[in-house]
Amino acid sequence: MTAPRTDNLDLATSARAIADGKPAGTLGHAAATSVAITLATTRDVPEARAVLDGVTPQDVRQAAIELLDRLSGPAR
Repeated sequence: MTAPRTDNLDLATSARAIADGKPAGTLGHAAATSVAITLATTRDVPEARAVLDGVTPQDVRQAAIELLDRLSGPAR
């Protein structure tokens, strides 16, 4: 039996909490909000990563992907 995996909605909740702790208008807030919304509306982490690849501007995309990687742990 495999260990339970954290699903996208759990990860979205974590990203939302991070966004809530960042000042509005900052890179960290924009990235965490993007990750939270993306995770809440996709089926799995690979799909979320693919969606985040289209985020603009580039600095928000990079920060969002880095946050997704931190939240989701090792690549799946």
